[in-house]
Amino acid sequence: MKRYNLFFLSALLVLSSIIACQPEKKEVQTTKDTVMQRKLANYAKVKLTADLSGLSDGHARLFSHLLKAADAIDELYWLQSYGDKNELLNKMGNDSDIKAYAMINYGPWDRLDGNAPFTDDYPPRPLGAGFFPSDMNQNDFFAIAGNEKFEPFTIVKKDTKGNLKVLPYHEAYKVQISKAVEHMRRGAELCDCGDFKAYLLQRAEDLLTDNFTKSDALWLELKDNKIDFIAGPIENLEDHLIWTKYSYGAFILLRNVEWTKNVKKFSLLLPYLQKNLPVDDKFKSEAPAENSDIVIYDVLYNSGYCNAGNKLIGLNLPIGTEQVVTNSRKIHFKNVMEAKFQKILQPITNLVIDEKQRKHVKFTSFFQNTIFYEISNSLGISQTINNKGSVKDALKEHHAIIRELKNDVLRMFFITKLHEMNELKDVDLMDNYVTHMADVFRSIRFGITDAQGVANMIRFNYFAEKEAFKYDSKTGTYRINDYKMKKAIESLSKIILEIQGNGDYEMASEIIRDKGFIHNELLNDLYRIQRAKIPKDVVYDQGDQIAMK
Repeated sequence: MKRYNLFFLSALLVLSSIIACQPEKKEVQTTKDTVMQRKLANYAKVKLTADLSGLSDGHARLFSHLLKAADAIDELYWLQSYGDKNELLNKMGNDSDIKAYAMINYGPWDRLDGNAPFTDDYPPRPLGAGFFPSDMNQNDFFAIAGNEKFEPFTIVKKDTKGNLKVLPYHEAYKVQISKAVEHMRRGAELCDCGDFKAYLLQRAEDLLTDNFTKSDALWLELKDNKIDFIAGPIENLEDHLIWTKYSYGAFILLRNVEWTKNVKKFSLLLPYLQKNLPVDDKFKSEAPAENSDIVIYDVLYNSGYCNAGNKLIGLNLPIGTEQVVTNSRKIHFKNVMEAKFQKILQPITNLVIDEKQRKHVKFTSFFQNTIFYEISNSLGISQTINNKGSVKDALKEHHAIIRELKNDVLRMFFITKLHEMNELKDVDLMDNYVTHMADVFRSIRFGITDAQGVANMIRFNYFAEKEAFKYDSKTGTYRINDYKMKKAIESLSKIILEIQGNGDYEMASEIIRDKGFIHNELLNDLYRIQRAKIPKDVVYDQGDQIAMK
């Protein structure tokens, strides 16, 4: 029997309490049903599970330092998303529900409601969040001298005289970054994987300069590390003033070797899938990225942007800023997918899917559908074929919606192709189709305030027109026709790829105008789901932190 020293046993026990599988506490039922409690009910509390049997003494102690580093990133993100966290919580008094919802949202603005204030005590969310002074507008921004203001890792703030000045992240958040760097360096000394140690030390250096090129390159070469750590700028979706500034987040991850091995073959099929797009050859001349890993992780702990509101189930990294990213890694979080499947997708299935087809909604299919969304993001068309420049420039404000629609529908086209090639043997094609249909309702519940929401509705309404599914008004359920679904997927894929390849702004406008809305029948279904108190997303019970001695 393997022996462990006393420190390791105590650390591993605390670590296991954070993430190991264990029965959830039974919640005490009360008669209260306030607006804030209904908002909190939109999030199902879950404990993330992961297999810790392969962790060593060094891993457990390394985890404790990474946890401290992630918490420092969390402090930094609060400044980006709102400002002073403690000041906000103190203003909220003794109302534990409002405080709990503020912690989920990292501020007083509801991420499930278009960032509207969830209490009348706060004004609308500033367009620039915490990246700019709250009273700053675009004219003020462009009046600032120099080009440093456009850099994605800078903020703008007022000095003591009220003048606007630009600060790089590593200066603006010096206290938090210094704390994260300290623990990353201390954790690196405990690494039993030389490559991961080198990455951690380089990432710490890069956090101090806002230049992540070297650590990104080292991270892409990592193969044998069981624990992984991602910390830094993740997405630029929260700056609504100039849509440039990146939000900070952190993940502590456990590599899922078995599931990564199972999906590795998909990355090898990318050239074949590109060649078999359902359009003329002139629309598929671009080659997919040759260096694109798919890695499956289980999330052990997350913070900052990665923990705010709607929880991420996957990412494409490294991020693309001004630096050219020649290769990438698609990372997916299996235990987060499982939590959303069990807490959200299964209850929705039992409400809106035809009773005889509910057996087709399976986690394996949900996992595959999700993986191929990210794969689809790497395939297709980036440049028009008629000298209109990039697809992004040609489609203008419609680009994001059409891109999301392309990713959504192409993933099902590729999955259909792989079934025909007998590459997906563990599920039936109907499993993928019916699971996809159930997942439409999970996604649509977030509304149509963003590109993905509008894309969801275009796809739903197009499939309805093509009779890919039928609605039974007596039972309030949907039944999928696999033959018509296959045809609808292929024809919509063709339409979207041709819109992109031709840079057809007018056609993009037309399809968005005609199909990018929620009709009354579907609204009633969404109301039924809400009345059934099915959560929209999950919030993590990440447990107590490991105390450092």
